[in-house]
Order: sequence, then C-alpha cells, then structure tokens
Amino acid sequence: QINFVACQLFALLAAFWFRIYLGPSHASSAVRHAFATLFGIYFAVFCFGWYSIHLFVLVMMNYGIMNMASIPNIHRYSFVVAMGYLTLCHISRMYIFHYGILTTDFSGPLMIITQKITTLACQLHDGIGRQAEELTAEQNRLAVKTRPSLLEYLSYLLNFMSIIAGPCSNYKDYIAFIEGRHVHMKLLEVNWKQKGYDRLPDPSPTGAVMYKLCITLVSLILFLTLTKNFPMAYIIDNEFLDKTPFLSRLGYLYVVTQAAKPKYYFAWTLADAVNNAAGYGFSGVDERGTFRWDLLSNLNIWNIETATSFKMYIENWNIQTAAWLKCVCYDRAPWYPTALTFILSALWHGIYPGYYFTFLTGILITLAARAIRNNCRHYFLSSVPLKIAYDVVTWVVTQLAVCYTVAPFVMLAVEPTIKFYKSMYFHMHIISILVLLVLPIKPQAHSVRKPQNQAMQNSVKSK
Repeated sequence: QINFVACQLFALLAAFWFRIYLGPSHASSAVRHAFATLFGIYFAVFCFGWYSIHLFVLVMMNYGIMNMASIPNIHRYSFVVAMGYLTLCHISRMYIFHYGILTTDFSGPLMIITQKITTLACQLHDGIGRQAEELTAEQNRLAVKTRPSLLEYLSYLLNFMSIIAGPCSNYKDYIAFIEGRHVHMKLLEVNWKQKGYDRLPDPSPTGAVMYKLCITLVSLILFLTLTKNFPMAYIIDNEFLDKTPFLSRLGYLYVVTQAAKPKYYFAWTLADAVNNAAGYGFSGVDERGTFRWDLLSNLNIWNIETATSFKMYIENWNIQTAAWLKCVCYDRAPWYPTALTFILSALWHGIYPGYYFTFLTGILITLAARAIRNNCRHYFLSSVPLKIAYDVVTWVVTQLAVCYTVAPFVMLAVEPTIKFYKSMYFHMHIISILVLLVLPIKPQAHSVRKPQNQAMQNSVKSK
C-alpha cells in the first residue's frame, strides 16, 4: 500500500513535469512516448518487483498477435490470450494470497492492461476488418486504421500515468494526447467566435487536479476512520445476527457498504488526477461553458450516492471498465448481451466465488429493475409529488439492492456469502424472480440495434 501511494504521488509530480517540460510544443511524439513508457516500467518494477514480469510477458505476447494474426481474427485471438493469461494469474494469486487481496498486488495493473489490449484489438478490427457502414457511430469514431508501432503500443499499455491504477482509455484518444491534438480536437467542437473569442482558449487542468486531490484527501480520511471501524465481516457475526432485527441489519449493511467505498474513491480519483496533471483527460465544454476534465473519470460520486436505479448506479461506478465491457462484449454479443457482460466482468475480476455471486445476482436484479421501470415508471410522472415519492422509494431500493449484491464481492468465499444471504432470507433474489414472472419483459434495444449508417440508409429507403 505504501508503494502504491508513493508511486501515484511521484507519478503526479512527474505528470506536471511532463506537461510543462515535455509538452507537444517542447518535445517530439517519440520522446513523449519513450519517457511515458520508461517511467511506467520503472513504477511497475518498483511496486511489484519480479511479479511485474507478468505485465511485460502479456504485453509482448499480444504485440506478436497484433502483428501476425489476420485482421478478421485479431480481436478474438487477443481476447482469448489476454483473458486466459489474466485468469491463470488470478488462479495463482488465489493460492499465493489465500483469499487475501493486497492493494498493490500485480493483478490490478494486469487487469488494466488486459482491458487496453482487448480494446485496441477490437478497435483495430473495426478500423481495418469492417466496413464503415457496419459500425455504430461510436465504433466508427474510435476505429484504428493502422497497426501501432512498438513504441506506440508500449506507451499506450505501460505509460506511467495509468500503469498502477488505470484507467483504461481509447487508443486514438491517447495518441492524440501524445501528439498534442487531444485538447484541440475537443475545442473545435465549439463555435468560439459566437462566445466572443478571437482564438481557441487554452484550458488548464490545474483546477480540475486540485479539486480531485481534495476528493482524494477526504476519501483517504474516510478510509482511515470509517472502513476499519465498520468491517463487512460483522454483518455475519453470530451474535450480531441473533440480537439484531432484520430492518436493523439492512441499515447496518448500508453503513458497512458505504464504509467500503472510500478506498475506491481514493484510488480512482487520484489516478484521474495524475492523467489530468499530464494534460490528458480533457472532454470538452459543458452547456455552461465550463472546461471539463472527465474523459478518464472512473466514477461520478454524486450520481452514485443519489442513484434511483440499478442501471444508473452501475453506469457511474467504474465508468471506464463499463465502457470496456460495452466495447468488447455488450456491443458484439450475438445473444444475451446483459448476461454475457456480467459474466465477463466476473471473470475479469478474478476467480473468487464471491465475484460470481455478485455478478450473477446483478444479472437478476438488473433484469427485474428494468422490468419494473418499463412497466411502472410512467404512472408516476403525471405530478411532481408522485415523481418525488417514486424517486425516494427507488433510491432506497436501489441503494439496498446494491449493498445486497456487492456484499459477496467483499466476502469472497462461499461459506460467508451463503450465511449472509440466508440471514437476508434471499429476499432480493425472491423479489427479482417474482417480478420477472409477473411483469411482461420488453425486448432490449440491443436485439434490434443497427449500425447508425445502415439505419439512416434504411430510413431514406423507406421515405
């Protein structure tokens, strides 16, 4: 943990230096790539020692696949090799740590690299192996038209800004950042002359970095004061179960789940700040004219804590991983995209049984929540009081459903998970099954989804 924090703080300082002294106007793209790569390798070795060899082995194996595999199969081969190697490491890690999870064990960076490898392979397949009219608008925008050089590939996967804690980013965005086009491209989307500017502004990330460092500090304080005082294991303590009524246990479940969040808020927000300090992560201008630096943000804390649906909660938690799952699985799955996406997410996280309890339960609750929303929500939109009442009830249910779902993720093993669900009378499982049996299920938009270009062509033909 000390190594992790030390590396991220040093990366933050290096990121400021990188933006000021090795900016696109001061250094070539090759120099920026080389510096980012060498520092990333140093951080990996410093943090993980000999375990860092796994990162370099996986990177070089997939570089060979990227250059030798046929384009129609490049995404399949890359996915199988990367996920297979990650799974083998997860298995060995389980035996090494015996159900203990260290903040800085090598599987974390390996998971981020796996995301990047498979993302790039899919986008390369889209750019070279598919026609533009076969792609969605998002796939078209992110499609990679040429295979990257070795330096570009290593820089994308191993750069010091994301080697320790991520997040995963798109290859084209990263290359645009290194080449100095990243901010300029986003600024061109706004008509600055109408806003009274004679030339494009030069947004600075300093304010965004300071704001995120404040969130990081608060999260660290909450982690040190709350997390250890409210352990998840206490909710299956025999004395606690015997003396505490059901509703009180639900309330305590919410408290211990809240106490488990600050470490994620700390790690992800600090990682976001490191990228912003280097000048990476600019996402454009909002409707109020404020510069936004959330392209790489992994969470939206306000939306998480006020989520009134399971979908809203998931969309704002680990955002970049959700984007990866959508890119490599959901948008490409021939059937059952929701179920396959949850299963892939469980496999990516590891082989601990608790992960599979969490994500399989997540499938059930997601489908039930979707059925309730599609069949009931419109009845509560006719007046403000009804809408407020609906939001309050759905907020409570959503927060408790999330707590119920993620508890096994923290417990990891089968025995405590079963004990926990028994103490909760499997109520969310039972309610979800009853909802799916009673309410009609509308077909997912995914099943009728068409590439944007094709949809436009069909619309023109029909007219």
